[in-house]
Amino acid sequence: MSASATIEDQRSKASFKFVEAILPGVDISVDLTEIMTSSKSEFQKVEIIRTTFGKMLVTDGKTQSSQMDEYVYHESLVHPPLLKAALEGKESGPKSVFIGGGGELATAREVLRHKSVDRLVMVDLDAKVIEVCKKYLPEWGGEKVAQNPRLELVIGDAFAYLNNCTETFDAIIMDISDPIEAGPGIMLYTQEFYRHAKSLLNPNGVFVTQGGMADGIARVAGIEPGSDDDYSSFAAIKNTLESVFDCTIPYSVNIPSFGSDWGFIMAFDTSKDSTLAMSEYINIVQQKIDEMVDSCITEIDDIDSKSSDCRRGSDVLRFYDGLSHRRMLALPKPLRVNMKKDTRIMTKDNPVFMF
Repeated sequence: MSASATIEDQRSKASFKFVEAILPGVDISVDLTEIMTSSKSEFQKVEIIRTTFGKMLVTDGKTQSSQMDEYVYHESLVHPPLLKAALEGKESGPKSVFIGGGGELATAREVLRHKSVDRLVMVDLDAKVIEVCKKYLPEWGGEKVAQNPRLELVIGDAFAYLNNCTETFDAIIMDISDPIEAGPGIMLYTQEFYRHAKSLLNPNGVFVTQGGMADGIARVAGIEPGSDDDYSSFAAIKNTLESVFDCTIPYSVNIPSFGSDWGFIMAFDTSKDSTLAMSEYINIVQQKIDEMVDSCITEIDDIDSKSSDCRRGSDVLRFYDGLSHRRMLALPKPLRVNMKKDTRIMTKDNPVFMF
């Protein structure tokens, strides 16, 4: 073996690492092969890097999405609540949708795949994130989403926008940063905000938010759920929504680049013309969701097409279907046990911070 071959062999064993702390004493580490861009906006450090998970958006050292599994996160956030709205006796599904956050444009991508949606308002605080994602992560949505005539893209504070909003929506989707102490979005997880958001929903409207780590096992050993030392926020967000809405449905899906199962919570009120009880949606048959995916969803390019060969939703979506829906809503026992022990409610004066 030549000396050069030996050197190259040794070099191949060494690499730079991207390391992210996900819990006290728990890090996730992956090979870092490229820093594609790194800059600072008015609000945060914004980076696109390439790792074992492919391209990744990282803000202030925290993973926001990765090429390997962004579609899992974004399909899970969007389609369960929008299909719930579509099943509520609406003639053709939800028509008006609001997104808080969503700078990668992937949440908007999934919303715009719904044939019924004719107006989407997206309000994100950081123009730099949108600019960087359009340039380096076009697969997430890019200009096709940003320039879609059904989308109104607003650079601003989603909290302030909704506080001054008189428009109502069939669905409100919060794709925002985790409730961390130094983050800009803590008010978007409070009881006060949820009460106002509820007032902006049309009858049978649905609210959904990302809810952080949802793993009943992967917590610091010996920490009592709901204690001051509990860094999770999934149960607290669910409790807070439950204090405002008639019904809440927590669900989760595994996101490898986040190092955990990740939680979402949808919330809605019952009404005299409501046709679908919470238990019925939780236990809905797989075939019904599959039928809804095919009838309600297509590729964005096909929405206004007069052609009869529009792509079916099952051919467009890469993760979500009837079987995935049932799995997402079936939370594991350790998580359910811990959530019952957690009674925290998040208010303006008593926030709950995630690690």
